[in-house]
Amino acid sequence: MIAQQIVNGLMLGGVYVMVAVAFTLAIGVLNFLNFSIPGIFMVAGLVSWAALKSGQHWLLAFGFALMASAVVGVAVYFLTYRPSSDSDPEVPLVSSLGFLVLLENLIVLWLGSDQQSYPAIIADFNFRAGSIIVGGAQFLSLALSLAFVIALSLSLRFTNLGRQVRAIAESRRTASILGVNVGSVVPRVFVLSALFTGAGGILFAISYLQVSSSMGESIGFKGISAMIIGGMGNIWGAVAGGLLIGLVEILSTQFLGADFVNIGVYGLLLALLIIKPEGLFGMAVAREKL
Repeated sequence: MIAQQIVNGLMLGGVYVMVAVAFTLAIGVLNFLNFSIPGIFMVAGLVSWAALKSGQHWLLAFGFALMASAVVGVAVYFLTYRPSSDSDPEVPLVSSLGFLVLLENLIVLWLGSDQQSYPAIIADFNFRAGSIIVGGAQFLSLALSLAFVIALSLSLRFTNLGRQVRAIAESRRTASILGVNVGSVVPRVFVLSALFTGAGGILFAISYLQVSSSMGESIGFKGISAMIIGGMGNIWGAVAGGLLIGLVEILSTQFLGADFVNIGVYGLLLALLIIKPEGLFGMAVAREKL
C-alpha cells in the first residue's frame, strides 16, 4: 500500500516539477517572482480542452495551447516586467499578480467557471509491477517532465543562449558589458518559462482529465513551495522539491485524510525554512544561480 502511494506521489510530483522549474527560471535569472505562472498553467489546459472539444487533432490542440502560453508570457514581459524592470522588485511582482487575476476572469467570461471533463488522449492502460499499478498517462507525464528538465539543463550549459542566460543570472550589468544583448535574452526567458508552464498544464489535463478556471491556483502555490524547498534558483532543486511535495500530498491524503493535505505540504515548507532556510540544494551565503 505504501509503495503504491509513493508511486502515485511521484506521478503527481511530475506536474509540480514543471511549474517549479518555471518559477525557478524567472527568479533565478531575473530575480522576479512571476505570479502570472498559475494563470498560464490554466490557460494552456483550457485552450487545449477547447481545441479538442472543437474537433481539432490533439497535436494541433497542444500546439495552440503552447502558442497561447508563449503569447501570454510575452504579454507579461511587455506589460508587467519591462515597464518596471528598473524599479523595486515588488512592483513587477504585484503587476504579475494583477495579470493572474485578469487571466482568470477572462477565462471565466469565455468558458465559465465550471470544471470541465478533459477527453482521454491516451488509451486507458496501466503498468503492473507486482501489486503496484502505474497509470500510463501519469507515467508519461512524469517521464516528459524529467525529459524537458534535462533538455533545459543541457541547453543552459552547452548552448550560446544558455550561456547568455547564465551570465544574466550572475550579473545583468556584467553580462551587458561582456556583449550580451540583455534586451533580447530576457523576453526569451519569459517565453521559455511560459512554455514550461503550459506544458505542465497540458500534462496535468492529460493525466487527471479535468480542467477549470481555478486549476492553476493550488498548483501555483505548491510550485512556489517546491522551488523554495529545493533551493531558490536551482533547477534540480526544483525537481526534487516538486517530487517531494507530490509524495507528501499523496501520503498525507492516505494516512491523515484529504483535509490534512495542505497542512502536510505547507508544514513541510515551514519546517524546512526553520531548519535549512536556503533549501535542500541552495547555497547558504548567496542564492544558487541555475
